[in-house]
Amino acid sequence: MSDFSSTAVPLAGGYGGQTFAVSAGGEDAVIKLYVKDPERAAVDAALLQLVRGLLPVPRVLDLKREGSFEDPPYLLTERLPGVNLQQFLESAPDDQRRTVGTQLGELLARLSGMPFLRTGMFRDGELGIEPFDLGDLSEYSAGQVLGFDERRQDGFADVVAEAEDVLADGVDRVCLVHSDFNPKNLLVDPATARITGLIDWEFAHAGSPYTDLGNLLRFCTDPVLAGATLEALRRSGMDLGEPLVDLGRAADLWALLELAGRADEHEIAAAAHRLVTRMADTRTLAGDRPDLGVVQ
Repeated sequence: MSDFSSTAVPLAGGYGGQTFAVSAGGEDAVIKLYVKDPERAAVDAALLQLVRGLLPVPRVLDLKREGSFEDPPYLLTERLPGVNLQQFLESAPDDQRRTVGTQLGELLARLSGMPFLRTGMFRDGELGIEPFDLGDLSEYSAGQVLGFDERRQDGFADVVAEAEDVLADGVDRVCLVHSDFNPKNLLVDPATARITGLIDWEFAHAGSPYTDLGNLLRFCTDPVLAGATLEALRRSGMDLGEPLVDLGRAADLWALLELAGRADEHEIAAAAHRLVTRMADTRTLAGDRPDLGVVQ
């Protein structure tokens, strides 16, 4: 980052601490360094080019595909306008949250309509796919270390069975998944409540059309936002089936369990562990989460 180090300002985003605001060519820009996963730089650049014009993503200004630990690969993009949606929602009135929710549903519909032939992680700048090797949900769940006693293990087995039943009735299709689709990775114009950016694509993959919805609703307690999102998704014509909320929660279980297994690393992971514990105690996908005021 030698060419940008004099102006670099760390930005929130992800948990790697490798994203910085910089100046480049007379405009505000964002540089992301790929120290831990150098091959991902080309993948992220390709994804941004793939969805440019379909989703609110930044222009790619420069890409360094190869490097070393001291001089890592990087992706330089324009810096999009707007404020963090998570902060915006803390004080936004109902009408603005409804406007945002409608746009979230539209973005989810666009993602679910970008098809791939098989599930997996993108492995190169051509977006080749390396298939997942996670097993089914029962196998994956059994391999997670959550510190549950026998009662909670039995309770969570009921949750997994419910999730598998729900997903069996959903659409069997593979699409582009952002995989971290929630307010901390979205930008919004505070004057108009228009979404200006979907950022941080480091976990994007080919997968279930319900995964991003599940991520969005994971900790959501806002029936206005959720209701508008679901209404927009249902009228999108993507024919995702019902019950959408349960389908999202079921598809989110893989990521939720992985996060819960790292409960001692940060507060979001700790919140995930508390959620799966409540799910085990209630023996339901919902846990004690609200119904969000919507008809499922």
